[in-house]
Amino acid sequence: MQTQITTPSPTRAHTPETSSAELTAAAPGAIKVIRRNGKLTTFDPSKISIALTKAFLAVEGGQAAASSRVRTTVESLTEQVVQALTRHLSGGGTLHIEDIQDQVELALMRNGEHKVARDYVLYREERSKERAADAAAKKAAAPAGTAASAAIRVKLDDGRSIPLNEERLRRVTGEACAGLSGTDPDEVMAAALRDLYDGIPEHELSQALTLAARARIEKEPNYTYASARLLLDAMRHEALKFLGMSETRPTFEEMKGLYGDYFREFIHRAAELELLDPKLALYDLDRLGKALLPERDAKFDYLGLQTLYDRYFIHSNKNRIELPQAFFMRVAMGLAMNEIDRETRAIEFYTLLSSFDFMSSTPTLFNSGTLRPQLSSCYLTQVPDDLHGIFNAIHDNAMLSKFAGGLGNDWTPVRGMGGYIKGTNGKSNGVVPFLKVANDTAVAVNQGGKRKGAVCGYLETWHRDIEEFLELRKNTGDDRRRTHDMNTANWVPDLFMQRVMEDGQWTLFSPEETPDLHDLIGEAFTVRYNEYEKLADDGRIKNFKRIPALQLWRKMLSMLFETGHPWITFKDACNLRSPQQHVGVVHSSNLCTEITLNTKAGQEIAVCNLGSVNIPAHVIDGKLDHAKLEKTITTAMRMLDNVIEYNYYSVATARNSNLRHRPVGLGVMGFNDALYKLRLPYESDEAIQFADESMEAVSYYAIKASTDLAEERGAYNSFKGSLWSQGILPIDSIELLAKNRGQYLQQDRKASGKFDWTSLRARIQHVGIRNSNTMAIAPTATIANITGVSQSIEPTYQNLYVKSNLSGEFTVVNEYLVNDLKKLGLWDEVMAHDLKYFDGSVQQIDRVPAELKALYKCAFEIDAKRLVDAGSRRQKWIDQAQSLNLYMAQPSGKKLDELYKHAWLSGLKTTYYLRTMGATHAEKTTISDTRLNKVAGGDGGGVAAQHGKSGPITARPVQPAAAATDVGSAKVCSILDPECEACQ
Repeated sequence: MQTQITTPSPTRAHTPETSSAELTAAAPGAIKVIRRNGKLTTFDPSKISIALTKAFLAVEGGQAAASSRVRTTVESLTEQVVQALTRHLSGGGTLHIEDIQDQVELALMRNGEHKVARDYVLYREERSKERAADAAAKKAAAPAGTAASAAIRVKLDDGRSIPLNEERLRRVTGEACAGLSGTDPDEVMAAALRDLYDGIPEHELSQALTLAARARIEKEPNYTYASARLLLDAMRHEALKFLGMSETRPTFEEMKGLYGDYFREFIHRAAELELLDPKLALYDLDRLGKALLPERDAKFDYLGLQTLYDRYFIHSNKNRIELPQAFFMRVAMGLAMNEIDRETRAIEFYTLLSSFDFMSSTPTLFNSGTLRPQLSSCYLTQVPDDLHGIFNAIHDNAMLSKFAGGLGNDWTPVRGMGGYIKGTNGKSNGVVPFLKVANDTAVAVNQGGKRKGAVCGYLETWHRDIEEFLELRKNTGDDRRRTHDMNTANWVPDLFMQRVMEDGQWTLFSPEETPDLHDLIGEAFTVRYNEYEKLADDGRIKNFKRIPALQLWRKMLSMLFETGHPWITFKDACNLRSPQQHVGVVHSSNLCTEITLNTKAGQEIAVCNLGSVNIPAHVIDGKLDHAKLEKTITTAMRMLDNVIEYNYYSVATARNSNLRHRPVGLGVMGFNDALYKLRLPYESDEAIQFADESMEAVSYYAIKASTDLAEERGAYNSFKGSLWSQGILPIDSIELLAKNRGQYLQQDRKASGKFDWTSLRARIQHVGIRNSNTMAIAPTATIANITGVSQSIEPTYQNLYVKSNLSGEFTVVNEYLVNDLKKLGLWDEVMAHDLKYFDGSVQQIDRVPAELKALYKCAFEIDAKRLVDAGSRRQKWIDQAQSLNLYMAQPSGKKLDELYKHAWLSGLKTTYYLRTMGATHAEKTTISDTRLNKVAGGDGGGVAAQHGKSGPITARPVQPAAAATDVGSAKVCSILDPECEACQ
C-alpha cells in the first residue's frame, strides 16, 4: 500500500498521543484503536506515517522533511507496521495504542534505524512517567471508593449494558495465578484493564484477561497455566449459558460445586441434540458426576486447553457445551459402554485420562460416546490390480477418512507403466495416475470436518514405476503425475539394501509378470527375485529395467532431501519380526510409519487403535516408578481392547480384520521430558540405556496386561500358530531377522534382567494373549500438546519457539530449562531474548553452564545417529514400529547415506520424516528499555553486548518453517506445519 506522508514542523512532538492514539481515518476491516482513556477511534494508517516522520525529524532535524530517503523509508516502515498489526484482523477488531507503538519501534529496529528508535523509546518512557504522575495525582484527589474503571460499561450477550465488575475480574485473575510462582495477578489485571473500552462485548472482556497472561509466557512459563485458567472462565460461561445455567457466572472455585449438575445437564442435552449416543444418558450420571475432579481443570497449559476447545469439545452451532472434565468422562463412558460394571470402569478410565498419565489417540477423543464412535487411528489397505479393485480401494479410503482415520495404502500390486492389459490389448499407464486420484480423494474427503484427510502410499523398491513414484512430491514436471497432498513411502526389501552395500545391480519389474514377489519375504524373496532376473536375461520377461542399486538409492535419498518423501521403511524387518506372519504379509505401514499389520485386498483392511503413556509422569524421585507404570498400562490396555468391539466401522473388511486379530498400539510420549527429570542428555549413553530399559518395562507390562485380558476374555481368534503361541516374544524375534540378514544386523539384544520373561512366555502359551499386536509409538503431536509434554520420542525442537497448528500460534518455552536457570539466578529478560536471538538454543550463550548446554541440546544439535541408536534399543521390545523422525542441521548426500544405512543395520523397521534446518522467520517482541545493557561488556555474551548501547534491540526470529522449506534450491521437510497430519 502507498501512504501519503504529512510533514509537520520540526519539533520533538512525536508523542504517543499524537502519533498513534488519535488515528481517525478509515482503515481495512473496521479496525478500532483503544485509547488510554478506554475510548475507541478508527484505525488510520496515515497517522503511523506522521508518527514515523516526526521521529526522524526529532533526530535528524528539519533537513529530514525534504529527504527522499526519509520519505521512502517512512513509506516502507508504515507498510510493515500496518501489515504486522492487521494480518490477524481481516474481519475487524481492536488494537491498543501501545501495540501500535511497539510495532513502530520494532520496524525502526529491523530497518537499522537505531538512533531514531532509541529516541522514540526514550520519549515513550518520558511520557509514560508523566501519565503515571498525572494518574497518581488524580487518584489522590478523587473521593474515597471511586473506581478507576467506573466509566467502562460491558455489553452482555443479551444486549444489556452493565458497569464493569472489576472485583470479579480480580477474583478470577487471583484464582488463575494461585500457586503459580513468578505470576502476578495485579500485573495481569493492569494489562487487561489497559485493553478495555466502554461498551466492550462480554466475550472480549474474558479474552482481554487471557491475552494479558498469555503475553507474559515468554518471561515466565507459569503464565501458560494462568492463561489456561483464564480461558476456562470464558469456556464455563459459554457452556453454562447454552445449557441455561448461567444465572451466575461461576469462578474456578465456584464451579467445583456446580460441575456435577452441569455434567448431568450436558449429557442429557447433548443426547437430545443427537450429538451424543443416548445410551450415555442411561449411566448413573449422579455417581459419575460425583467422581469428577474439577481441580484437574487447573492442570492444563494454554496450548493444551485451546487445542481441546478448538478441535475436541462437543459443540452445537459453534457453541462449545463441553468442559474438560466432562470431556474426559464422556470419552471414558464410551470406552466402558460394553463393560459389565460400566460406571466403575468409566470412573477408572476417566481417572486415568484426566490425570494425563495416559491419553487415548485423537480419533478416540473425537468420537467416543458419539453416534458414530470411530475410535481407531489407522487403517492399512491393499490395492489390487484391476479397475474395480482400484476404485473400491479409493472408495474405502473416502469412507475411512470421513470418520477421522489415517490411511496407509499398498499400491505395489498395480501393474507398472507399459504393462500388458489383456482386456483391451493395450498398455498400462502405470500406478501414478491412480495415485493422483487417491491424492485428490484425500483432499476432497476430510476427517469429519476436523482435519485434512491424510493418506500415505507405499510402493516396493522393485516396482517398475519406482522412479516416477520417487518424484511424486516434486514441484516441477507434469502436474498430472504429481501428488502434492499425499505422503509416500518406500517399502524396501533387505535384498535391495544388500545390493546397495555391495554395489550390485537392481532390476525393476511390473508386478503382473512377477505376482508372487509382493508376498515373499526374506530368503524366499531373494531366491524368487534371482529367478525373475534370470528370466529377464533370457527374454522371458519383457517389461523390466536394470540399474545400479546405488544409483536408485541415491535418487531415493535425493528425493527425500528435496521433497521430504518418500519415507524409507524396511519390508523384511517388519515381516520377519511380525507375530502374525502365519496368517499373512505386512505390505505397508500406515500414515505415520508405526503400524505394521497384515493386509489382503478385498479381505482384510488392517486397523489399529492407539494410545500413549506419559513417561515423565512415571518418573518419580529420579527413577521410573514401575508400580505406577504397571497400573497405568493395565488400565490403558483394557481401554484399547474395548475400542475394538465398540468402534464404528464404515468398511466391513476393516471390522472383520479387527475382530479377528484385535491389534492395539500402546506407545509413549514425553520421552525427552523424562530425560530432563533424570538429568540425562539425549545423546548420552545413559539416555540410550533409558530408552532401552523404559521400553522393556512398557513391553513387559503391556504384554502381561494383554495376557491378563486373554485369561478374562479369551485369546484373539488367530492366536494359534502366531509367534506368541510359539513362545517367541518381540525381543526373541530379532533372531529371525538376524538369520536372514547375517552380517547386516547390528542390534543390541540384551535384557535388563529385571523382568521374568520366561514365566510370561509360558503363561502366554498356556492362556493366550488378547491382542495380536500390543505396541506402537505414534507421533502424539496433539495429545502431547493436550497433556503438556514433549512429543512422542522426539528431542526438544527448540527451547523457545512459536508453535503453529490449527488452533493458532503459541509461544512454547522449555519449563525445565527455565527452572534450572532460575535456580542459578540466570533467568531474566536478557536470557529470554538471548534464547530468541539464538533460535531457542543455549549453546552460544556463555552464561549457561556446560552441564545445561549438554542437557538442553535442541533437535538439530543432536547427532542423528544417536536418534537411530535410541530407536534401535526401543525397537527390540516393540511388536510393531515407531514414528521416528530424523533431524539433520546440515544434510549432505554422504551424511544421509550413512544415516539411513545405519538405520537399516540397526534393525529399525521404519523411519518417518527427515527434518532439516530451514530459514526461520518470526516476529519478536521488542525490548522496551535499556536493561539489557547491564550485561554489556561482560563475558556473558548477552544480546546487548553484541549491539552496543543503542537502545532497544530485537531478537532474531525463531518461528519454525513450514513443511516444505527453502534451503538453497531444494525443498526439505521441516517441522510444525499447521496442516501436516504428523503435526496434529
